[in-house]
Amino acid sequence: MELKKSDFYFELPPELIAQDPLEDRSASRLLMLDKETGAVSHHVFKEIVEYLHPGDCLVLNNTKVIPARLLGEREGTGAHVEVLLLKRKEADVWETLVKPGKKCKPGTRLVFGDGLLHAEVLETVEEGNRLIRFEYDGIFEEVLDRLGEMPLPPYITHKLQDRNRYQTVYAKYEGSAAAPTAGLHFTKELLSQIEAKGIQIVYVTLHVGLGTFRPVKEENVLEHHMHSEYYEVTKEAAEQINRTKAAGGRVICVGTTSCRTVESAADENGMVQAKCDNTEIFIYPGYRFKVLDALITNFHLPESTLVMLVSALAGREHVLAAYQEAIKERYRFFSFGDAMFIS
Repeated sequence: MELKKSDFYFELPPELIAQDPLEDRSASRLLMLDKETGAVSHHVFKEIVEYLHPGDCLVLNNTKVIPARLLGEREGTGAHVEVLLLKRKEADVWETLVKPGKKCKPGTRLVFGDGLLHAEVLETVEEGNRLIRFEYDGIFEEVLDRLGEMPLPPYITHKLQDRNRYQTVYAKYEGSAAAPTAGLHFTKELLSQIEAKGIQIVYVTLHVGLGTFRPVKEENVLEHHMHSEYYEVTKEAAEQINRTKAAGGRVICVGTTSCRTVESAADENGMVQAKCDNTEIFIYPGYRFKVLDALITNFHLPESTLVMLVSALAGREHVLAAYQEAIKERYRFFSFGDAMFIS
């Protein structure tokens, strides 16, 4: 079977890319998509409670975005440099994305925040990423909190006024270079209402890497290589998800990251295992879901791995038709945009 990247293309008017989060998280719009029939209907996100049933299980990714974008200069030349922290390799050594990369060869020294933070480029690794060792006084996380900026996706050009708005209200474990954005619509009140209705809420962790935004370059989708991301499923979470399935309830993942976590942690029989591991799972049409029954997600970029994942669940034709409807109705797209419930 051949899957072409161009099969997942759609034309998006640039003004529909949401640049700022809404004042009230749960006031986003919600497009409901029936994965069997392709039928769509229009709602407000806080109405999601009506479409969740007692006995369902809602799976949320509790990763926390770190202020991973550092602006500094090359020692000696004062030339501007931007470093994006991708993955901690050991105590003070990080895999990073550096711009401009050509000027940052191994041995290059960098300085940030008038000398609060120094760094040395150690080596170039795959994809042209750089391994960098940082030097500082005190605690790295505190230095990062002072100097770092939230690593917003490249299509968001506005400055973020409140960095907590690129963080879910239940974010707990630091390690992501991007937010699990489907979760941005939930407020603490909404989560309380959901629990009060008899819906189990389960937390898993997947640290989102920038591979999320990496474009698919190959026209043959199957040749695309996914970045590896670290995930963790606790014993309690695995047991609750398995109990829900056994009792005939639905497992509803919030976001493609929660979906990729439970699918990665499941065995052939669809039983979720408690584990910590790295996943490179790439879900595209033809994939058979082992755990997930329904998905709450945002609207994704044309030709992205994420639009391929939702197409695996609801069918490419249904998804693209729903996207056309969303464009016609002027929904807001991408990270700070509106949501979709595929059930």
